[in-house]
Amino acid sequence: MKRLEIESAVALVTGANRGIGGALSEALLSRGIKKIYAAARDPDALRGARDARLVPLRLDVTDPQQIRAAAAAAPDVTLLFNNAGVTLNSELGSATVVEHARREMEVNYFGPLQLLREFAPILAHNGGGAWVTIGSLAGLTNIPFFPTYSASKAALHSLTQTARVLLGGQHTAVFGVYPGPVDTEMVRDLAMPKAPPSDVARAILDAIERGQEDIFPDAFARDFAREFQASPKASERQVAAMVAAMAAGSAA
Repeated sequence: MKRLEIESAVALVTGANRGIGGALSEALLSRGIKKIYAAARDPDALRGARDARLVPLRLDVTDPQQIRAAAAAAPDVTLLFNNAGVTLNSELGSATVVEHARREMEVNYFGPLQLLREFAPILAHNGGGAWVTIGSLAGLTNIPFFPTYSASKAALHSLTQTARVLLGGQHTAVFGVYPGPVDTEMVRDLAMPKAPPSDVARAILDAIERGQEDIFPDAFARDFAREFQASPKASERQVAAMVAAMAAGSAA
């Protein structure tokens, strides 16, 4: 995979107002990037908005009209981060599980799919560039605490794989990012060690600059990756054991 120089890039980051997206925007600015389109449903909530290189962009990734408007407003993008995500954490037997699962799929899978449709030609026109999906370890092995979220991230992982093949002909590098628990609002109630978003963002950019197509940006993720790559089934059993231990601890 080709190497990508951050300083010469024009980036678009979805979900740029907080969590990994906010940390990515700050890390990109610190590395001297030319421009960032910082996309969020509420651009007024963006960090670093005083930097002239940061261009706020209103974008709900579930709204096709806003996606088309974003593509028209950002024709110079060479590096796109599909970061916007949601987890609604419904139990399988709950009355809301199907509704929540649909919402998670809309944000976590159909949003990136629509962005791919609109921005792949832009990346091609600008020399290929790079397409980055912020997935999750839950997309490789389902985390039973987040069953439908995990399914949506598995769909995103599949999309990342096919994009890597289909966009190769236009010289677009495709990166899949698979973090473990990160200290963001999304998992604030999860009682386990979490990586700082700033550390995760730096690790993602380091890996992109190295041309590393599968990125495990924190210690938990790297340990998990070694287990998963050796045996996906063993990884599944490891997650089941971890969930059982956590459930037993909370019941005690």
